[in-house]
Amino acid sequence: MKITLLVLAWNEIEGMKAIMPRIEKNWCDRIIVLDGGSTDGTIEYAKEQGYFVHVQKKRGIRNAYCEVLPYIEGDILITFSPDGNSIPELIPNLIEKMREGYDMVIVSRYLDDAKSEDDDIITAFGNWLFTKTVNILHGGHYTDAMVLYRAYKTKLIKELDLDKDESYNLPENLFQTKISWEPLLSVRAAKRKLKVTEISGDEPPRIGGERKLQILRWGAAYYFQFIRELFFWK
Repeated sequence: MKITLLVLAWNEIEGMKAIMPRIEKNWCDRIIVLDGGSTDGTIEYAKEQGYFVHVQKKRGIRNAYCEVLPYIEGDILITFSPDGNSIPELIPNLIEKMREGYDMVIVSRYLDDAKSEDDDIITAFGNWLFTKTVNILHGGHYTDAMVLYRAYKTKLIKELDLDKDESYNLPENLFQTKISWEPLLSVRAAKRKLKVTEISGDEPPRIGGERKLQILRWGAAYYFQFIRELFFWK
């Protein structure tokens, strides 16, 4: 079972220097730094450390994912944030659970005693509401349907049409934003009744840099997408 670790960065030089040395390179078969166009030395640092770096050309996280697809190797993809929110020591736990035969394993910020130190009252409520909505509308059993930090079978990208523009165009155009595919992955994995589980993992506060959240636009686009999925994708 080959594994690619995909590290998403955009002006995260402080986090990269603090977090990346904690990742053992032999945990995965390939580590890719997917950069959003950093100007703070993130790209140069990643290359100096020997990581393969792809700098996205088209705006939006999901577009960056699609651009990097040709470089992803293996059966399993792990998406990871180097800004301090993702605990690197949980990567072996993710891999171990995936080896048990799961289609997706999520590092939940709200399972058991886990907590998010990066949440504020708005994001905490939003994550609760979105996860509850996914569970009610689509038969999920999540405690965290939104988080980026997760492992899943690479083939799900094609099987669940995560790489198709039509899965996102309407909500993105309505709310004038670009969204990622993790929430949609959670929805369609639930609809397909895939084998999914969660492990608990804290979300520490970010290290340096700036939050990239577009809370109102992303929230509206995701919620519209959740409702639309009742009728759109079979």
